[in-house]
Parts: sequence; structure tokens; C-alpha cells
Amino acid sequence: MTGTSGSRRSRVRVLIVDDEPALTELLSVAVTEAGRRPCPAPDGHGALRIARGCAPHAVVLDGMLPDLDGVQVLRRLRSENPRLPVLMLDARDAVEHRLDGLEAGADDYVTKPFSLEEVVPRTRGLLRRAGGERTPADDSVRVLGDLVLTGETREVRRAGAPIRLTAKEFDPLTLFLDHPRQVLSKAQIPDRVWSSAFDGGGNLVQVYVSSLRRKTDRGRAPVIHTVRGMGYALRPVEDGR
Repeated sequence: MTGTSGSRRSRVRVLIVDDEPALTELLSVAVTEAGRRPCPAPDGHGALRIARGCAPHAVVLDGMLPDLDGVQVLRRLRSENPRLPVLMLDARDAVEHRLDGLEAGADDYVTKPFSLEEVVPRTRGLLRRAGGERTPADDSVRVLGDLVLTGETREVRRAGAPIRLTAKEFDPLTLFLDHPRQVLSKAQIPDRVWSSAFDGGGNLVQVYVSSLRRKTDRGRAPVIHTVRGMGYALRPVEDGR
């Protein structure tokens, strides 16, 4: 029963929108530890783009973003999904700012600074009220920054642009997205992805990963990294490594 429950909860995706990387990371860790899958976005335009790819069940949204006002983002998200539960975060504690967010459709409101112990239970409450924990959503969607993979349709997008992958490229990318930041060796990749059907050695793995990297990282900051002497790791751009 525990495994089934964990699998069901891992389907729940929370869009986290904040321009403070440290805070976004803390919220992402808290959401992950609560059994949900975080979909971080650094600004309003990124939030709208990533939301179309990851189909979030709930949103934690900063009211003050560098490009779009949080209320603008909220209204656009709600225009596409009127039932999407949204928790607003705002450093401004004036009553009029709170009213603006609530009138735009926010379900709850937290003033910065706040404690994670306050935000996570409120997000969980929104999901329960909205039925998000029971939504039969597509668990095949995997998101890391602006990279979105949909297993059911075998589609991959980065920054909204489609990326065409072969099966030998798509499968290891799925593995990388299931283990973000984790270093995977040349021996682990074929063993976990292709099993006995793979008859190539480490050099062939390198060929497939190199081809995958060229396609996903073309013209953009790299997310697939070689860890010398160890293997490969998928890391979000904001990690800066």
C-alpha cells in the first residue's frame, strides 16, 4: 500500500514561480519531500511556458516578478485552467495588494518572509480542496527547468520548442529526468534503460548521450554534463555547474 500511495502522490506537480533562486530551491526541496514534483520557473513568462508543459495541479506564485506582475500571471493561468489552485506569496503586506491577488483568483495568500512549515501545508490543503491529489493526470510528464518530456506521447520540448529524438536518445533522457543532478555511469545507463537488448559498450553510450546533448542543448545553456571519470548528470541551468 505504501508504494502505491507514493506513486500516486508523485504524480502531483506544483508550479513554483519566484525570481529568488535560493527561495525557489528551498520550496522545490520542500515540495519534493512532501511527495510532490516541483516545476520551478524564475519569472512570469517562464511560468506560463512551463505550465503548458507540466500541467501543474497547484501553483505557488510570487506576487512580484521581474517581467510580469504576479496578478497578471495568475489571470493568464486561470484563463487556461479556471480550477487551478494558486497560493500567492508577496513581500507587500498592504491590504490592497492582498485584495488584488484574491480578486484575481488566488485561493490563499502568504506574506513574505514566511516559514516553509506554513507554505507546504497550505499547498497541500489547496490540492485536497481542488481534488488535485486524486486527479488521474499524466504521470509521464517530467520537467526540469525549461526542459519538458511527455512519456505518453514521447514528446520533448525545451523553452517551448520541440526536440526530435530517436528511441535510443529518448530513453536515457527519461532516465536522467527521473534522477536529476544524480551522476549516472556509462554502465548504469544501458542497464537501466535498454537492459539485455543493448549490446553496445560504454563508447556507444557516449555516442547516444553526445547526440542527445547536441539536440537538447543546441543554442541554449547546457543541462547535460559530463562528470569526468564518473558519467553524466542532468542539472538545471540555475545550478551553474
